[in-house]
Amino acid sequence: MWIQHQVILPAFRRGMHIVTTHVVAAIPELEDVDVGLLHVFIQHTSASLTINENADPDVPYDLEQAMNAISPENFPFRHTCEGPDDMPAHVKSSLLGASLSIPIKNGRLQLGTWQGIYLCEHRNHGGRRRLVLTLQGSRRNT
Repeated sequence: MWIQHQVILPAFRRGMHIVTTHVVAAIPELEDVDVGLLHVFIQHTSASLTINENADPDVPYDLEQAMNAISPENFPFRHTCEGPDDMPAHVKSSLLGASLSIPIKNGRLQLGTWQGIYLCEHRNHGGRRRLVLTLQGSRRNT
């Protein structure tokens, strides 16, 4: 089976935001999959996706601080017409990536105990973000 949905996430402030529940809610057919893959793709160049720890609130803060150290706004970028946070956002997006592939077994994402899907919002005011969710797999025998 192949299923595809788009989910529009609410606008988030700059930082790392766990969106696992948004993703799972947007693709109800997930529970029908015995074995498969969920591909999650973000349709933006100044935000990204990653999988990381979902329990300690210090993790998203530290991730954001590390990304700001890697690509600071005061770096002498040439592309500055969209504001000082735009080009650093493109660099961060390229480093983290625009897509994830997550295995599925028995109708559930096979994330580790402490893993969650993060939307990494790299702009100060990025707005709503669109994800394309593509589900492939074999149906469960019920």
